Amino acid sequence: MKKVLILANNDVGLYKFRKELVEELLKKYTVYISLPYGSFVDNLCDMGCKFIDTDIDRRGKNPFSDIKLYKKYRKIIKEVKPDVILTYTIKPNIYGALASKGKIKVLSNITGLGSAVENPGIIQKITLILYKLASKNMTTVFFQNEENKQFFINNNINVKNSVLIPGSGVNLNYYAPLEYPNEGTIEFVFISRVMREKGIDQYLDAAKYITSKYPNTRFHICGFCEEEYESILSDLQEKNIIKYHGLVEDVREVLKNVHCTVHPTYYPEGMSNVLLESCASARPIITTNRSGCREIVDDGVNGFIVNQKDSKDLIEKIEEFINLGYLDKKQLGLNARKKVEKEFDRNIVIDKYIGEIS
Repeated sequence: MKKVLILANNDVGLYKFRKELVEELLKKYTVYISLPYGSFVDNLCDMGCKFIDTDIDRRGKNPFSDIKLYKKYRKIIKEVKPDVILTYTIKPNIYGALASKGKIKVLSNITGLGSAVENPGIIQKITLILYKLASKNMTTVFFQNEENKQFFINNNINVKNSVLIPGSGVNLNYYAPLEYPNEGTIEFVFISRVMREKGIDQYLDAAKYITSKYPNTRFHICGFCEEEYESILSDLQEKNIIKYHGLVEDVREVLKNVHCTVHPTYYPEGMSNVLLESCASARPIITTNRSGCREIVDDGVNGFIVNQKDSKDLIEKIEEFINLGYLDKKQLGLNARKKVEKEFDRNIVIDKYIGEIS
């Protein structure tokens, strides 16, 4: 059998968002996965993948650790002798393509620019130079939104073949429409890493204002909490302003009890999986006017768009949602489901990959 080598920086994204692609590849190829060990690696191995433990300092800026990663990829490629390499996120994209030496088909996925690339500075300049070098060895580059593609063009990063895909897509069977909950209280949820760039400050501002004005509202938070927000969330939970659930294994269990997902991010997203999963579950969304989010929401049809870093605008849109009738809220969710069925089915992504590999 021919061999596919997948280079990624974590197991969670590979299993949760690309499992169906891996399943399809395993029908025709021997699939090797190179990434740090994590709790989902065993699941991937049970599917039939061959695991290669590979340390990656995901956000590190130490050039020596990056050189070490490049050498590791060179060794892996020499030993595995893959027929095609799939790469995800910045470091696997760059060092995987460089390590291929242009002798193997490389399909790279821009899963969002990331802060290192989007924010001007010395790190951005170095990363762009590395991308320019690496792009010469990339057979195909998958972009998850048009803005990211344009960014590459504007910075003279030339790719042989670019393909626009709807993010990672969403599994429409796993995320089936959920019954819309009754309105004893109106429940909102923030599902993301609790960090500044994901818009947590704006969400908390809204929670404080809305709960004081509308006692029949509740604000939930699900996701890993960065240290600087631990005491803030604890304090607000004691005051019954928010309810923090920590990391949630299955977001469907949360979504079935909420009326709307609020995602006020200004992080450099590829395409927001939180929004795709919420829409597939027939939940309205409120999110920011930026690439990776605006593509998923039709303003006033399946949710609302808000300005980035704008607590006042977010509060106004949440109030607008609250003041809708129950059936109107429910219809927003049904419209959300229709949109992802038409535009964001994960099978679209799988077909694009299989087509490029073949």
